[in-house]
Amino acid sequence: MTTTADRAPDDLEATPAEAALDRAITWLRGRQDGTGWWKGDLDTNVTMDAEDLMMRAFLGISSQEVTEPAARWIRSQQREDGTWATFHGGPGEISTTVEAWVALRLAGDEPDAPHMKAAAEFVLANGGIESTRVFTRIWLSLFGLWSWDDCPEMPPEIMFLPKWAPLNIYDWGCWARQTIVPLTIVGTVKPVRPLPFGIDELRSGRPAPALDSPRTASGFFQRLDKVLHGYAKHPVGPLRTLAMKQATEWILARQEADGGWGGIQPPWVYSILALHLMGYPLDHPALRAALDGLEGFVLYADGPEGPTRRLEACQSPVWDTALSVAALLDSGVPADDPALRTATDWLLDEQITSDGDWKVRRPDVPSGGWAFEFANDIYPDTDDTAEIVLALRRIRHSDSARLDGALERAVAWTAGMQSKDGGWGAFDADNTSTVPTKLPFCDFGAVIDPPSADVTAHVVEMLAGEGPAHAGRVARGVTWLRDNQEPDGSWFGRWGTNYIYGTAAAVPALVAAGVGTDDLSIRRAVRWLEEHQNDDGGWGEDMRSYVDSAWSGRGESTASQTGWALVALLAAGERSAAVERGIAWLVRTQRPDGHWDEEYFTGTGFPGDFYINYHLYRQVFPMWALGRYLEDRT
Repeated sequence: MTTTADRAPDDLEATPAEAALDRAITWLRGRQDGTGWWKGDLDTNVTMDAEDLMMRAFLGISSQEVTEPAARWIRSQQREDGTWATFHGGPGEISTTVEAWVALRLAGDEPDAPHMKAAAEFVLANGGIESTRVFTRIWLSLFGLWSWDDCPEMPPEIMFLPKWAPLNIYDWGCWARQTIVPLTIVGTVKPVRPLPFGIDELRSGRPAPALDSPRTASGFFQRLDKVLHGYAKHPVGPLRTLAMKQATEWILARQEADGGWGGIQPPWVYSILALHLMGYPLDHPALRAALDGLEGFVLYADGPEGPTRRLEACQSPVWDTALSVAALLDSGVPADDPALRTATDWLLDEQITSDGDWKVRRPDVPSGGWAFEFANDIYPDTDDTAEIVLALRRIRHSDSARLDGALERAVAWTAGMQSKDGGWGAFDADNTSTVPTKLPFCDFGAVIDPPSADVTAHVVEMLAGEGPAHAGRVARGVTWLRDNQEPDGSWFGRWGTNYIYGTAAAVPALVAAGVGTDDLSIRRAVRWLEEHQNDDGGWGEDMRSYVDSAWSGRGESTASQTGWALVALLAAGERSAAVERGIAWLVRTQRPDGHWDEEYFTGTGFPGDFYINYHLYRQVFPMWALGRYLEDRT
């Protein structure tokens, strides 16, 4: 395929789709860093900023230079009904609203101000702070605004549990594991540093709910929590001291080069608090690096009321670069293009050759994966690695031996991370125990990392192109995908929203693995996608589909989700009116500069709880769709 930029002057005028793709190529080229990577901004919700202000207040390092612009950002995200949501267009969320309210009180906003009263009214109408999640109540407890006695107990002695025992720390997903360990320290010390204000405006006075039946897992753990609270008052001294020491050493051993933990906000801030409570001064190299590293996640902007400051919950340069390379290749950019070679070199330098926590379940698998972030060597993931292999296999590189060696290591690592059931999780193999999900402590977010359709599909698609040596693993992955197709023909999307994302991953993977486009599983997926196309020609799915099936495949059209649906339909061999209408929607909604607007969130951190707007999704996935559409027409 050639783009309009490659045509001779006497060639025919570009079609609308070709012109749109050329504009998109130009826009994406202009966003590449000189060292080779791409990184789009990452939007989440204001709990990142609220907790940053609370952490600084707790540590005694608050400053007007940070507080004022952060407070402006938090205020700017409040909706007309006084609430804060977890995604654009979503409903008000009580814990997010409580944390934002407390953060604004730290910034000096008075409780009788109209915007604060509106927030408090929403909180009270929805059960008050008594109905917030555990993490919110932990933050309140740090300031004496909630009792530590009413927070679930998580003893540091879990550090002693062997890897085969239920509830050992490796039973949690890596993001939860990195959060749980420091919180065992915070919850054991139970510090209280009072603030000059209270939060009676947010208290409903409702009593604690009754315990679940002791015959249920949740009821059992609720009663066990009471036992642990009793033990916390009279622990075995030497054992507890050793556990705290071991937890501290575990945290320090996992600090990354950028000063953080896992490249994500929760373990980062809780690890700072834990080390501080263990007596590490703020000028200690570990804490200094941690606090300085957070500044690399800060985004500043000019707002109508003045400068704003917000924190990214995570950064996605490796992922964004892999997707961008694939988008340019799909768009007809030559495989030896200098921009692609530079990106390839950067990605090769980012490959992880050291061991991480994944070794607990797969001790004999050699390293070779990639992580999501600039610095996260302990937690590479199979999803990034699969997409990088798929992209870089298409590159013509001057050092082919280096490239081939890196990809062979990556393929071996990813293949070795297959779970026993035939699927792939993102960070660990066989991270499937549901016991952690029953704990009173775990009322927010996914806490385990079982295989998912989107990750399994990306790995199957990659391994299918790696030759017969991986045929057995591919066959087991295909079986997993078939077994996990939804009754309506779609697939669940763990890391993207939601059934459109899962289906867009599964269909190309099955076709790449040799499943015919006339296979019933493919035809059912095609029918589901066509039935869920919007009247305007695009596709969209609201985040509420994770908690309400009525939203499955339903929502305002977005560029990224339209791109996903088209990729699946094209892989299934469709040249239908639905495809033409989808392409027309992309062409019609593209901005003159070659970009697409997308306020809606289409990325997922924790299904049902935490969502992400990746700013490059709106660019790369339409390019995938346009490029593959035009390739099929040549």
